[in-house]
Amino acid sequence: MQNIKELYLELSTKISADVPALLWGDLWHNQVNFLDQEHPFPTPAYFLSFRVLGTQDEGQKVQSLKMQVDCYIFYETMADTFEGSFNQDSALAFLDIIESVYASIHGTSGENYSEMRRTGLSAIDTGTAGNLYLQTFECVVVDYAAMKEYTDITISEMVIETTVPNGTNTEESTFIIPT
Repeated sequence: MQNIKELYLELSTKISADVPALLWGDLWHNQVNFLDQEHPFPTPAYFLSFRVLGTQDEGQKVQSLKMQVDCYIFYETMADTFEGSFNQDSALAFLDIIESVYASIHGTSGENYSEMRRTGLSAIDTGTAGNLYLQTFECVVVDYAAMKEYTDITISEMVIETTVPNGTNTEESTFIIPT
């Protein structure tokens, strides 16, 4: 992994492909509490956020990260979940979406993460007609973003100069490297 962007892109691609009922995916920035000020988005929707829980240095500016991935799932509906309501099935379909997201990423590893596991599930009060649930996952990420990058080059000729200990004679050797 080079950065969190790659992790976000991999997870959002996976969730969108595995859970087609979700109509929108984005980075979390508390959109659901400011619906009148936000870019409109269809629901059900999911939002991802990331936080580092612990680090282990691996050397050469590489770190293994214990990463928390928060997946917010939002559904704005006027359907009722109470027993006997005429639209209970459509309201409860939201719970199926939550479980589908869980099934999509729990126990998986990807190109940018490994050992994904769910560690929490909770409802979040929005104060509106929207349902918002937070599923928390943890995974291990190896972050190479601070590591120095080297560029491979092809050498066709190399000149080596050597000096004898008294510093008066210089000898030059040229090596041709077949390509």
